[in-house]
Amino acid sequence: MTDIDTTEASPDNYKILSENDEVRVVEMIVKAGESDNEHSYPNEAAYFITGGKVRIHLPDGNSDELEIPDGFVLLHDAWTHRVQNIGETDVHAIVFEPKS
Repeated sequence: MTDIDTTEASPDNYKILSENDEVRVVEMIVKAGESDNEHSYPNEAAYFITGGKVRIHLPDGNSDELEIPDGFVLLHDAWTHRVQNIGETDVHAIVFEPKS
């Protein structure tokens, strides 16, 4: 897996809220009709304040469409992807990333 930092890949979409030696907390906002750039997580836990309809693009060319409800919690192992907001609402989440 390529290590592509969210805040460096898409500074308009990701902002560090807090971090220490063990974890980093990042705010994610992907506006309706927009996309972030490809990025990686070692592992992640994300809380979606405002969900929406997204297409998740993977490096192998595959993609999945998801309808994420408000208040949804995503737990995912290490991965690289790109988020495309194909809905009509901005997607807003708080992402917790362990420091590796």
